[in-house]
Amino acid sequence: MALRRKEKRTERSKLDATPPWETRRPHQSAATTGPYDVVDAPSDDIDRLDLGALQIPADAGLEIRVEVGEDGQVAGITLVNPTGQMQLGVFAAPRNDGIWDEVRAEIKASISSQGGTVSEQEGEFGGELVGKLPAPGGFTPVRFVGVDGPRWFLRGMLAGGPADDSDAEAATPFLETFRQLVVVRGNDPLPVREPVPLRLPPQAADQLAQAAAEQELAEQQGAGSDPAPDA
Repeated sequence: MALRRKEKRTERSKLDATPPWETRRPHQSAATTGPYDVVDAPSDDIDRLDLGALQIPADAGLEIRVEVGEDGQVAGITLVNPTGQMQLGVFAAPRNDGIWDEVRAEIKASISSQGGTVSEQEGEFGGELVGKLPAPGGFTPVRFVGVDGPRWFLRGMLAGGPADDSDAEAATPFLETFRQLVVVRGNDPLPVREPVPLRLPPQAADQLAQAAAEQELAEQQGAGSDPAPDA
């Protein structure tokens, strides 16, 4: 697991796709073999990294990068291999209504407003989006998958090779990992579309705190030392 300190941002990403809204319609989630709610988690031998709201398979050949904010809280999770990446997000949802239909519509509008292209298709998790986003030197393939669960919504954004329709095999390890995710929503009340809190494992949190303390001490020592006078 790679830890990365997240830079402070003054505005939300255009693809955050988590603004509040007031109208919702009933939604029936299609039966799948995953991702799983913790209540329905399988009794398998998969080693999963426990990040609080998400338990992620750790031996899938993907690097798990965890972005940590200035407050020490987990701000983002990205799965990476040499072909591309997939960002993961888990959000609070109503007990009986799904939100993926409306989130898809918002993402489509956002991509179009940025000069990208996007279309909807049926995938192994139901409705999904495929398209291209403007990037330096051209366009970057993107693909969005989502699953409505009991009081949670899970989203994955693939980018690069795994999102390219011409190379379906590149997406396989990412989609298989997505399928094996376990969501732990918890019982705390959260506004709809609020990110469900993630946390570092205790050992990783201790390592990060120690590294931050060492960096602060080094900066203090550097600030307290005066340059030697010229001869």
